Amino acid sequence: MAGIVPQALPGKAAVICGLGYWLPPNVVTNEDLHARLGTSTEWIYRRTGISSRHVVPPGMVTSDLAVEAGTRALASAGNAEVQALIVATTTPDRSCPATAPEVASRLGLTGIAAFDVSAVCTGFLYGLATASGFIAAGLAERVLLIAADTFSTLLDPEDRTTVPIFGDGAGALVLRRGTADEPGAIGKMVLGSDGELSDLIAVEAAGSQKQFTTGQEGYFRMQGREVFRHAVERMSTAATVAVEAAGWRLDQIDRFVAHQANARITSLVASELGIPSDRQAQNIEHVGNTAAASVPILLAEATARGHLAPGHRVLLTAFGGGLTWGATTVVWPKLDCVVPLDGEL
Repeated sequence: MAGIVPQALPGKAAVICGLGYWLPPNVVTNEDLHARLGTSTEWIYRRTGISSRHVVPPGMVTSDLAVEAGTRALASAGNAEVQALIVATTTPDRSCPATAPEVASRLGLTGIAAFDVSAVCTGFLYGLATASGFIAAGLAERVLLIAADTFSTLLDPEDRTTVPIFGDGAGALVLRRGTADEPGAIGKMVLGSDGELSDLIAVEAAGSQKQFTTGQEGYFRMQGREVFRHAVERMSTAATVAVEAAGWRLDQIDRFVAHQANARITSLVASELGIPSDRQAQNIEHVGNTAAASVPILLAEATARGHLAPGHRVLLTAFGGGLTWGATTVVWPKLDCVVPLDGEL
């Protein structure tokens, strides 16, 4: 089952007007992991579709990535004033306070509403629904939404099943008030969850249930086979509902932008939906699974490359811990994507 967030009232749709992303400088290749963990480079690529990933160096934290991506998104939007900042993350700088107020301050946005949203790899879509609600309710004319995660900091460095999968990064959008019929307007949101399966993707410690520990309970754990099955099922269903809610057909989708969890998952979801490979946006090979940041990073990279162009009908979907999942649609607008200073694409 999945719930649909009602369409914004006329004149109060959330419209994308800025876009940016940033990846930390350290690149870890499959060859690096082979030397460290003894895992075959071919096995990693065959199992995940990943050749390399970016990870934070010591001393770099989630807010650093968020500030870089947010700076670029604001520049893309012409540095127009925003009234709220939402950071979607599962790896905040500290458990208290939220990361968003510090990010807002570092961006020169002190005084605006700023808070975190946590839905693991679905965090960006949950944040997108929240930002759209702020605009629909008249609480903000513009909202900066940043999804940023440093999942490498949650991993057991000796775990050969999780270390190859995850990378770090941040992606950001600026949303403005507009009309539902213009390019960039966010379509109806499909969101869902199933807490009975919360143990499939979890970090057991550092919460009220199990407090701080230096043992294995402090590391990220995932039951891969079950996650694979649920990810394909939930994303396929949510995507179908979102397309129907937009009044589109699946064969009208120009670009499919799915959370980059695993190349095999993305391919299977696209196959279930009947979307051909040339309409699938992908970047997992060189960034890995960047958790909540996955979808906005992919949107920014695809825009910078020209693979995502104005007028394209775009389908977005994601799946993460909770379990959580979501999907929505958008007709892609004309945007200036400010690429990272190092030119990384």
